[in-house]
Amino acid sequence: MKPLQLVSILFFLLFGFSASAQDYTIENNEVKIRKEIKFKTGTAELLPESDAALLIIKKYLEDKAYISLLRVEAHTDNTGEAVTSQLLSQKRAAAVCQKLIALGVDCMRLLPVGFGDTKPVADNSTPEGKAQNDRISFVNAALRGKAIGGMPVDGGGKTVENPCY
Repeated sequence: MKPLQLVSILFFLLFGFSASAQDYTIENNEVKIRKEIKFKTGTAELLPESDAALLIIKKYLEDKAYISLLRVEAHTDNTGEAVTSQLLSQKRAAAVCQKLIALGVDCMRLLPVGFGDTKPVADNSTPEGKAQNDRISFVNAALRGKAIGGMPVDGGGKTVENPCY
């Protein structure tokens, strides 16, 4: 491979990723993406394979300037103490927001919220169910400065500190 070809490939890999509308869908105000947000087990440390998903969310917010607040929800499975799960979910929501801000998303458009293990979407008695419950969700919370559907913007979870600080 010629050096110029190698440079071109590296440039594309580093800067050429571009999300499109086909990379996300909206279901009940939730932004659904196929890529996953992954963390080092038991921590709020984002793994590099999360970058593609975060770029899709960044692109979504660029495309939808009228979405004034996106709730970043972190959920856990029921492994361990409920208090520990709640704190971990709050740290994960904050970590996702910080990464999005580092990518150029306006911090005022993000609301990190932790739910711990309070909103399972699958059976926590199986490894597959636990994997589904351990997730990050992106939910449209406000449109042009007004809460969507009269619901509280925090969705009933525990809000984390302001991501702008």
